[in-house]
Amino acid sequence: MIRVSVAERVAQLRDDFDRSFAEPARVFDSDSVELLAIRAGERPYAVRLAQSSGVHPDRPVTALPTTVGALLGVAGFAGTVVPVYDLAALLGHPIPQRPRWLLLTTGAPPLALAFHELDRHLRVPVADVLDGVTDDDGVRRGSLRGVVRLPDGNRPIVDVPAIRVLVHQLAGHRPVTEENR
Repeated sequence: MIRVSVAERVAQLRDDFDRSFAEPARVFDSDSVELLAIRAGERPYAVRLAQSSGVHPDRPVTALPTTVGALLGVAGFAGTVVPVYDLAALLGHPIPQRPRWLLLTTGAPPLALAFHELDRHLRVPVADVLDGVTDDDGVRRGSLRGVVRLPDGNRPIVDVPAIRVLVHQLAGHRPVTEENR
């Protein structure tokens, strides 16, 4: 067995670290899509990884007095107070218990979606993502965009921009148009 001194190991780690910045950034091929497999309520869904900026377990959520049932409250993320909405409620499902996970979405204004389980990260071929979703399970039309085919069953894909529009409607915001700018 070859013994490496601590100084040699530190030098090797430093070189590896420096070299990692010299290598080109890791680029994923355009033939695949990255998703998070989640459960909102007891139903399986997927969310495009590109539409999220972080996933956080067990983050404290401060409740607010509201008549909007899907609004759980607010949570802090890097010094920013962000509204937290229950994804299952937004999709029209009963809420079995308080969600554990928060998905911080991309886009402005900041928005967090609470869901119950994080199943796994997925990288699937584009061919396994099908556009068009039917409403046979009672999900509100427009909140989903496509389905991903998986060996353990198909999962509807949550459309974060559509969820953001729904949240604005629930909050009583009027859509911004050229007329009311």
